[in-house]
Amino acid sequence: MSGSIDSDINNINNINNINNINNSINNNSTHKTFDPFTFNPGDTPLLISMPHSGLLLTPEVAHGLTAKAQKLPDTDWYIPQLYDFLAPLGVGCIQANYSRYVIDLNRPVNDKALYPTKTTGLFPDILFDESDIFQKGKQPTSAQKEHAKKYIWQAYHSQIKQELARLKAKFGYAMLFDAHSIAPNVPMLFEGTLPAFNWGNNAGLSCSCTLLKALEDTVAPHYTQVSNGRFKGGYITRHFGQPQQGIHAIQLELSQGTYLNNQQATHNNYQLDANKLPIIKQQLKAIIQACLFVAPSLKIKA
Repeated sequence: MSGSIDSDINNINNINNINNINNSINNNSTHKTFDPFTFNPGDTPLLISMPHSGLLLTPEVAHGLTAKAQKLPDTDWYIPQLYDFLAPLGVGCIQANYSRYVIDLNRPVNDKALYPTKTTGLFPDILFDESDIFQKGKQPTSAQKEHAKKYIWQAYHSQIKQELARLKAKFGYAMLFDAHSIAPNVPMLFEGTLPAFNWGNNAGLSCSCTLLKALEDTVAPHYTQVSNGRFKGGYITRHFGQPQQGIHAIQLELSQGTYLNNQQATHNNYQLDANKLPIIKQQLKAIIQACLFVAPSLKIKA
């Protein structure tokens, strides 16, 4: 799906274009909302979701951000590039175009808390370092938030629902893999350094243990991993994962230490590490292939 997105939007995942793209949008009064997502259907039972990799901002959000927030530090950096092997495997993908600072697609629309510990909500007002996202008095209005719910949040979730229904009708089951990444050290969210791979299947409720075990077994021993630790799966995983109905969902929270230049990232300069990149991409491809290999066992027996 590309719809009315201008040609520049095709480059939204190139961080060097953030300011140019958002400035272009802010100066274009004829578009209130660009396409909320990019969707490429596949011909396997697996759908990949990327809800936090978007970089676009609405004009009201862009005008209100603090200098620190303008760097979009809590983005799931380069997730589309890490998974750029999906199309040849026949795997479908839905990718957010808007930043989580506009609206967080992995939170319930009623903004009910997912975790008992401190976190950010549907409309984040603090960064992961607990500093303000918006300048004083420049937060989005209630009307602007309702617009984001309707035209961004609802659109993204409706597309996932529609695609999972199509896949289930075709194959008898469907899988959703929610792809995320996060900085390795975020004191607000967890103590110490995060493992490289953080699996979440809502403590066993959102997908088969067979699927989780297959993915755990695929991770190379030089990477650390944990399942249902600090991250048990966000709203997308918990809502769509209904294994008893033949729809399995799992979330991967990947440490950005596995692919970013760590030294640059501490200075809010998010650059891929040329040495790490081919290794992590090979690992992620093996994980997606493991999903496809185990997939037939997930079909509900008649």
